[in-house]
Amino acid sequence: MTQEITTEKIKTKETVFYPRLRALTDQWMDLFGYWAPIVVTDTMEEYRAVRERAGLMDFSMLRKWDLDGPGARRVINDVVTRDIARLRHGQIVYSALCNDQGKMLDDCTVGVRSDDHIRFCGANDKDQASFERRAAGTGVRVRHYTDEIGHLCLQGPKSREWLQALTDTDLSRSAFPYYTFKEQVTIAGMPVFMTRLGYTAELGYELWAPADRALEFFDRLVEILEPKGMRIVGMTALDLLRIEGGFIIGGIEYDETVSPYECALDWAIEYDKGDFQGKAALLRDKDMSPMRLTSVVLESGGDAATGAAIFVDRAKVGHVTQAIVSPYLGGKTLGLAKLRKDLVDPGTHITTVVGGDVVTGEVVRHHVYDPERKRVRS
Repeated sequence: MTQEITTEKIKTKETVFYPRLRALTDQWMDLFGYWAPIVVTDTMEEYRAVRERAGLMDFSMLRKWDLDGPGARRVINDVVTRDIARLRHGQIVYSALCNDQGKMLDDCTVGVRSDDHIRFCGANDKDQASFERRAAGTGVRVRHYTDEIGHLCLQGPKSREWLQALTDTDLSRSAFPYYTFKEQVTIAGMPVFMTRLGYTAELGYELWAPADRALEFFDRLVEILEPKGMRIVGMTALDLLRIEGGFIIGGIEYDETVSPYECALDWAIEYDKGDFQGKAALLRDKDMSPMRLTSVVLESGGDAATGAAIFVDRAKVGHVTQAIVSPYLGGKTLGLAKLRKDLVDPGTHITTVVGGDVVTGEVVRHHVYDPERKRVRS
């Protein structure tokens, strides 16, 4: 993720937490049009904090919309690929959002606050046009408020324990399950919108605070949690976490030419719910899309294997979308890769070329870290 990733060629913006982070690092990248720290302290220290304790990261650059008014649930259901009609209040679902050609505009989360109030979080400004087109004439209001919210993620096995000590709200697994949210939770004296989500394959939470009090909230969390071993996490460490966990990101695993099938999101398309944006094209391409996302382990190459073509029996069959030196795999090269769908079975032997050297490897179970997602659901 440490290359430039933007949705538009516009001036890079600062998130609400930029002043605090700027004091900690001078290494920055453009992520979805906002500045994001590449590394804050040390990449491996940040990685270990998330895997062993908990790490704090700024996700304020993710785009946020509320759809409000009678019919809001129906409007969002007409846009995304998942069936929002079946969600109970307080539930969240992960979904794709496709254009009319059945190609990926965004991967996103949708939360149902009530039948008439829907909360959407994604990463593409173009999502707005889809909402407005479907909401036209319905009376449903579409409000974009990304810069009004400071969005922090606390991720790691200690996240529940540490946050529970800062709130009277019950954060237990039974009271606050995975893929749900709670409103007006007071954490360290600050009312926040709180979700049980993450991007690291660890137990974790998202904490949304009003922008005018976000720095105050950040300071409180750092003051209380840093002495316990919490670390602020940069994007290089997040790459290690997300690739081990098998999570996709726009600009790397997909753009507007890629179908959700290529991103291994077949499971996130619910055709039985009725019509939705891109459905006809998705049905047309269901059996035609030749590529699938998977994980591969290479004998060497590290980060330099990013973008490398993959061969089986000398035939080009795909490419590495991004590669890392995986701490979880003891320093082996791990990559997310797009391969021909008939070759994604674990154990398939592959070859690639990195820096002029022929490198062998194999397809492995996707995703590599905690494949049953037991840790995030704990």
